[in-house]
Amino acid sequence: MAAMFTCCLGCCGDGGTGHIALKEMPTVQLDTHHMGTDVVIVKSGRRICGTGGCLANAPLHQNKSYFEFKIQSTGVWGIGVATQKVNLNQVPMGRDTNSLVLRHDGSVYHNNEEKNRLPANSLPQEGDIVGITYDHVELNLYLNGKNMHCPASGIRGTVYPVVYVDDSAILDCQFSDFYHTPPQGFEKILFEQQIF
Repeated sequence: MAAMFTCCLGCCGDGGTGHIALKEMPTVQLDTHHMGTDVVIVKSGRRICGTGGCLANAPLHQNKSYFEFKIQSTGVWGIGVATQKVNLNQVPMGRDTNSLVLRHDGSVYHNNEEKNRLPANSLPQEGDIVGITYDHVELNLYLNGKNMHCPASGIRGTVYPVVYVDDSAILDCQFSDFYHTPPQGFEKILFEQQIF
């Protein structure tokens, strides 16, 4: 009987503790498999420098997503959303239907058309935090937690957070543990298996 009991516990494969190892959920970060050839990604996939763009590793599947970028060093940069068809070696983005981005000069571009513009006195500077909300229709921008009332739309299909840099710009991405509380109803990016 004791041998049978031991065998039963031993057959669990975990020494009889009864615990089943859970699969660790991936972390949303910049994706080194989807970046421009002259881009450098450091700080565990959270900082971009060099020249070119990079997508995050998680698409925006949920209804209302929020993410942030901190401008560590100014230069030429852009942030927003893009499909996987975007040319990550082309700076600035927003020239085609595959990206919708806020550029460093305060303009928001999609399909080579200016869709909106930040107020002149609200251009992001070094140290500022730019928040982005996206609800599958509209992208909205927040500067240091304040709504800029600068909506833009037009991009279609599955999109990912995107960031590009040039001319010595350095940006940090924040996909969780935000500097500012997301607007009501918006939350961090979830991988598809986390949604269900």
